[in-house]
Amino acid sequence: MAEQVTPIPESVLARTVFASLGGIVEIGAVNATGTWRLADVSVGGFLAVRSGEVAGLLDGIREVGRFGAPAMAIADELGYLRDHPVTSASLLLWSGAVTGVPQPLERLEEPQVVWRMCRMGADLQSTCLLEALTAAAITARVEPGEGAERIAGLLRIACDLADATGRSSAGTVFRIWRVARLPATLSPRSGAPEWGKAGYRAYDEQLERLLAPGE
Repeated sequence: MAEQVTPIPESVLARTVFASLGGIVEIGAVNATGTWRLADVSVGGFLAVRSGEVAGLLDGIREVGRFGAPAMAIADELGYLRDHPVTSASLLLWSGAVTGVPQPLERLEEPQVVWRMCRMGADLQSTCLLEALTAAAITARVEPGEGAERIAGLLRIACDLADATGRSSAGTVFRIWRVARLPATLSPRSGAPEWGKAGYRAYDEQLERLLAPGE
């Protein structure tokens, strides 16, 4: 009997992708200030300067996930790709609260704390984006050779958006993703379907070729 699998809804896949992209945009806008003072942040200004990259990301995301118009509309619904304030609470979320919640809470807005949250958030949200894109491509049954090429290109753009210094590179993010995400998914105890596990293994091999050759 064929294995019965309930596909992940397209809207869920798209929301996961665009949430991570939203974190990357907010972190990138903060990093672009060079001061790490939230009062200096302009998401609208950042998006205006990087409009070409953002448009390319959206086009690539649509192709990788085979997303239709309703799924792509979620990007606008979430509001991350238009001007809005960036708060210390959102940076705490994007960075996984690794810094903890200092007392008093106002310390979250200190430039040194903001800087640390941005460094951690750039790594974490880029890794989450890679996971979300790979899951979307596998669910859409995009052939790994084609899908990995697109995902690698998107990840390079996203990493540069998050931190233009190159510290959070696509190769680094790939290695983080492989050790932090794949073992749980590919474990014999995992609830992932076998076709999904095969997809992850195939994408891992192709992404390694593109992002971490010879390592």
